[in-house]
Amino acid sequence: MRIGFDYGTSNCAVAVMAEGKVRRVALEGDECYLPSTLFAPHREAIADLLLQQLPPHRQASFAEQRQLAIAKGRRLRDSLEDEGLEYQLLVGRAATERYLAAPEEGYYLKSPKSFLGATGLSEGQIQLFRDIVAAMMVTIKQRAEQALGADIQDAVIGQPVNFQGLGGEESNRQARTILTDAAHLAGFRQVEFQFEPVAAGLEYEASLQQPQNVLVLDIGGGTTDCSVLRMGPERARASSREQDLLGHTGQRIGGNDFDIRLAVAELMPLCGMSSSNKRGLPMPSKFFWDAMAINDVQAQGRFYAPDTARLLRQLMLDASEPGLLARLGWVREQKQTHHLVWEAEQAKIQMTDADQFSRFVCLLDEQFSVPFSQTRFAEVSNPLLEKIGELADEALRQAALVPDVIFVTGGTARSPVIHRWLQQRYGASRIVMGDHFGSVIAGLARWAERCFV
Repeated sequence: MRIGFDYGTSNCAVAVMAEGKVRRVALEGDECYLPSTLFAPHREAIADLLLQQLPPHRQASFAEQRQLAIAKGRRLRDSLEDEGLEYQLLVGRAATERYLAAPEEGYYLKSPKSFLGATGLSEGQIQLFRDIVAAMMVTIKQRAEQALGADIQDAVIGQPVNFQGLGGEESNRQARTILTDAAHLAGFRQVEFQFEPVAAGLEYEASLQQPQNVLVLDIGGGTTDCSVLRMGPERARASSREQDLLGHTGQRIGGNDFDIRLAVAELMPLCGMSSSNKRGLPMPSKFFWDAMAINDVQAQGRFYAPDTARLLRQLMLDASEPGLLARLGWVREQKQTHHLVWEAEQAKIQMTDADQFSRFVCLLDEQFSVPFSQTRFAEVSNPLLEKIGELADEALRQAALVPDVIFVTGGTARSPVIHRWLQQRYGASRIVMGDHFGSVIAGLARWAERCFV
């Protein structure tokens, strides 16, 4: 069996074609979307835990390749079991629930896809991310096979135009290699890739009765991708769409970045951002951005480095309000960075239905009622929206045309703030809102039917 596989920044999904229609596969209870999160007792346990889940024919070669990492995991397992503690790997909602219950315990990672194209990764880091992706993929594959009652052999995986803007095509090759190696480890036989905005466009194209030039604007959890495509009923049957792809841009700007900016703007002032020392000089803002940049390997490395703890203690001695920085120290010690960005994400989601409200957020031993509003969110998000507009304009410049339709998809595009921005910037064009979460996976399933025979 062949599938479309959306290994997304925010969520993962699987779909197949059945009797000419797209069928999304339940991966977690009745839910078809599995949050892209993982929890393990320690990062050094992942290789051993993955080995236990791999298909039998993949285990021997993996055990030989990762024997040192597996040995470390087994020593950790013996230690944890002696203490009566859990030794298991969780993905999806279960991983997030476990992390939120005790953030200081274990290893939690949200949106692994955000790191796959990062520049400067060591070979050890690349292997770790490959193991993490494989652990998620093997779980998803097994659940999908159980739901479908059939073995899955081949997959079309969606990819952004650019996984990481700084590394260019080298970052894209690195990310595709990690995804391909992980998929083969998980038991897939053949793996192909399709650009996510192209896949979203394929789903829109299935409804067309006449030719159109379409700008597909896919604002996802980790990236924004823009593609200008010729579409129509006669083109939908083509085995290749390269000649129909007229313009193509993308960068790592997505829902995670909106969450991070909101967290910095509304939560970091409670931890000392915008405060000053006894001489009236402002606190260095880099600490606060590094703390919330959960999608940046280097930034998180800096924040959790021992030198940061020492520097924070020095800053507290000279701070006009040392209690604020004490909260930042607590965020670091208790590994609360993901939790605070999660709070901002929940506020962003709540803004889909509410213009303004307050959320209770815990810091150190205090609870704060933090106000949120769509107006403030729009202000905070404006630099990101302007960049998205530049990406769309560049795709249109490459295509040298005015689109008949702007087709908008991606989970981040659900926000009313983004709806209003689209109307203001592209009010003269016809804007069609797609299935925010489902357009890409539907298009990947359609493409899987064409490229595997």
